[in-house]
Amino acid sequence: MDFSVIIMIIGIVLIAISFFFKDSSKKVETELEDLSLTVYQETSALKRRLKVVEEELLIEPSKVTLPVKKQAKPVIHDIIKNQVLELHKQGYSLNEISARSSLNIDDIKYVIGGGK
Repeated sequence: MDFSVIIMIIGIVLIAISFFFKDSSKKVETELEDLSLTVYQETSALKRRLKVVEEELLIEPSKVTLPVKKQAKPVIHDIIKNQVLELHKQGYSLNEISARSSLNIDDIKYVIGGGK
């Protein structure tokens, strides 16, 4: 017999045999679908649990009280301090000193009081 005929017969026999064997790709495909479904279910369960934990950790704004911070006194330049003290010695009122020195009345009281 010719060599090509033998190879052709072997090929036909192998094709015929392949029809009788189970297709393993179907099995892998179903396993992959099951795995993806399991992963999806676990992910959604974790999201639900995370949401519950987040809700438990939320604190109502009315319950939160922030500590009152003392306002730091502004840094006032020595020249302006001297000007304020000199105007005070001359008898100007706090409003007049405020208008001339561009400081507010609280800052003027701070300077006149010696930084207390």
